[in-house]
Amino acid sequence: KHYEKIQRGLNLTDEGLKDVMTQITKLNPKPGGNASEINKAETYVVPDFFIYNNGGKLELTLNSKNAPELRISEGYRDMLKEYDRGQKKDRRQKEAVLFIKQKIDAAKWFIDAIKQRQHTLLSTMTAIMNHQQEFFMTGDETSLRPMILKDIAEKTGLDISTVSRVANSKFVQTEFGTYRLKFFFSESLTTDSGEEVSTREVKKILSDLIEGESKKKPLSDERLTELLQEKGYNIARRTVAKYREQLNIPVARLRKEL
Repeated sequence: KHYEKIQRGLNLTDEGLKDVMTQITKLNPKPGGNASEINKAETYVVPDFFIYNNGGKLELTLNSKNAPELRISEGYRDMLKEYDRGQKKDRRQKEAVLFIKQKIDAAKWFIDAIKQRQHTLLSTMTAIMNHQQEFFMTGDETSLRPMILKDIAEKTGLDISTVSRVANSKFVQTEFGTYRLKFFFSESLTTDSGEEVSTREVKKILSDLIEGESKKKPLSDERLTELLQEKGYNIARRTVAKYREQLNIPVARLRKEL
């Protein structure tokens, strides 16, 4: 940002440049990007799980929309019993009995599939809750432990692909907010003391450092690396740059303000 050159070229005072920069930062660099949002219904997240802190003990419940009370109609069962009690069955009765049995078998299969799905959802969320218990108790992102799909797959006995589908599509509501399950997954990074910490913890500290920097002299990636290393994190500058980009934070020169 060559402010002095801009001032000279446009004959602007310091105050005038500040006003111009303020107006520019309010502009949308991609005004056409909102066109697809016109008339688009607002999306609301409906949580699939609820976690409560009940006197220091975490309690997990499944949203009722994922746990419907299903049962086979007694009317069909009674109808089948009536046919079975009959002495002689003509062709129409036999076809009716076969039809009812097929429908009951299909209903049983569907109910079993729903129960299996509920078991998969609860098993996955329970394993995540137990692994990240400190976060669910405090809401502190830096308390999140390293956790990958394989960890949960091994704890639940489910396939990694199954855990991945649940993590990418389901949400949990906590007293600290509603999160997609994949939020709780992250790789690990080793500190100088040999302790493994979540990369999410490092990103949170990185974000805090940038948020607290002087905007007149923002921290470079090199300086951010030094500060993280001083805190005991064994991290390279290119990794800091990658995490910063993942956080959608621009480079230092673009964060500089007058």
